[in-house]
Amino acid sequence: MPAAADELRSELRELVERRGRGDVGEKDFERRLAEASVALCRAVVSERLAPDEGIVAEHHLVYSHFKLTRSLLREPEQATVSFFATNRRLIRVRGSLLPGRPVSCDDADATVVDELGYAGIGQIARRKQQRWGEVAAGLGAALLAFLLGDALAITGPLLAGLGFAGALHGLLFPTRWIEIVARDAPPATPFEIHGVRRRSARKVLAVVRGAIGARRERPSANDGSGGA
Repeated sequence: MPAAADELRSELRELVERRGRGDVGEKDFERRLAEASVALCRAVVSERLAPDEGIVAEHHLVYSHFKLTRSLLREPEQATVSFFATNRRLIRVRGSLLPGRPVSCDDADATVVDELGYAGIGQIARRKQQRWGEVAAGLGAALLAFLLGDALAITGPLLAGLGFAGALHGLLFPTRWIEIVARDAPPATPFEIHGVRRRSARKVLAVVRGAIGARRERPSANDGSGGA
C-alpha cells in the first residue's frame, strides 16, 4: 500500500504541473484532483488497517479558511477532513489544501490521522450553532446601505435586502453537525461530522450506530445548543 500512496502522490504532482502548462481544463482538473486526493487519503488509511479489516463507509469535506492578514486576491487555504468507518473503528484524516500545491497526505500538508474504536464511543450527540458571523455580515451590509443613503440610490435597497436576508438565514438555519463522544477521555479534537445531510455522512453514521448498538442520541447538557 505505501507504493500505491506514492504512485498517487506522483499522479497528483503531474496533474498540477499539467494544469500549470494549460494541458488540462479547469473543470477536468478539479474533478481529477478531487478523485485522486480521495484515493490518496484512502490509500494512506489502508496502510493502517489490519489484514481482516476493511473500509465500510467514508465521508469527505473541505473547509475554506480566510484570514484577514491575507490579501483578498490570494486563494484561501482550505482544511480537509475525511472519515473512514471500518468494521472495527472510525478513522479521521485531517489536512490542509495549500494553494498551488497538490495534496500529499503527509507532513508536508500537515496531515493528522487519528482514530476512535467503536468500543470507546460513549454516545452520538447532535449539535447546532447559530451562524453569528453570517448574521453580523448581513446586518453590516444592511447598515452600510442605510448609512450611504443617496449615494446608493439604486443598489442601496438591493444591498439592504440581501443583508437582511443573509442575517435571517444565519438565524433560522444554524450549522448542524454530529459529534462522536468518547466514553472515557475525549480526543484532543472532537470527532465532529459535518454535512450530515449528505448520503456519505449518513452511511458513516449508520455504520457507527450499528457497531455500538441502538443508543439514543441526545445533545450535551452544557453545549447550550439543544437538539437538532
